[in-house]
Amino acid sequence: MPFIADMPPLEQERVVCSISAAAKYEVPANIVLAVAEKEGGKPGQRVRNSNGTHDVGPMQFNTAYLGDLEKYGITTDDVAASGCYSFDLAAWRLRGHILHDSGDIWTRAANYHSRTPKYNAIYRADLMQKAVKWADWLDEHFSTVNVTAQGGATPGNGTAMQQVIQEAARIETESNNRQSERQVQGSYSPSQQTGYVPRTITFQSTGAE
Repeated sequence: MPFIADMPPLEQERVVCSISAAAKYEVPANIVLAVAEKEGGKPGQRVRNSNGTHDVGPMQFNTAYLGDLEKYGITTDDVAASGCYSFDLAAWRLRGHILHDSGDIWTRAANYHSRTPKYNAIYRADLMQKAVKWADWLDEHFSTVNVTAQGGATPGNGTAMQQVIQEAARIETESNNRQSERQVQGSYSPSQQTGYVPRTITFQSTGAE
C-alpha cells in the first residue's frame, strides 16, 4: 500500500482525516481507517436505502442517525461535505460505541453500521480484515503502540477508553483460548479467530519512503 503522498487525492483525504480524527478522539487509528475504507463514501454522495433513509458523505452517515444530531445543528450538508468534519464525527461516534456498548471491541465498532446481530457480524468480519491491513500499514510508516499492552505509553493511557479496550482484549483472549480448545477437538474454523488487537499512533515518522 503506498504512502499518503502517493495516494489519489480522495484517498489522501480519507487517510489524513481518519488518522487526525483517531488521535483527537482517542480511537484506535486502524479501526477508523478500516471503517472509512469500508464505508467508502465520497463528498456529496447520498445513497438511498430500501427503508427510505440515505447514507450521506464520505463516512456514509445514515439520515436516521443524523436526525438525533439536529439538536446540535448538524445537518446532512455538514457530513456530505469534503474535508475532515465527517471523519471527526465518525470517530466521535465510534468512541461512544467502544466506551458504552457491549461485546468485544470489534462488535462495538461494527455497531457503527448496525446493532442487528446478523448485519453486525458481516460488517465486523470485514472490518477486522481491513483493520489488520491498516495496522500493518501504520506500523510500516509511523511509530505505533499496541493499545492493549499493559503499561503501554499510549495517548490516553489509563483513561476510560484505554480500560475498555484492555477489557475487550481480555474477553477476546479468553474467546480465542476457547476456540483453540475447539480446534484441538476438531470443531474450529480459522475464520472465527478474532485475536488481532488495535493500534494507536504516536505520529513519529519512521522514515517512510
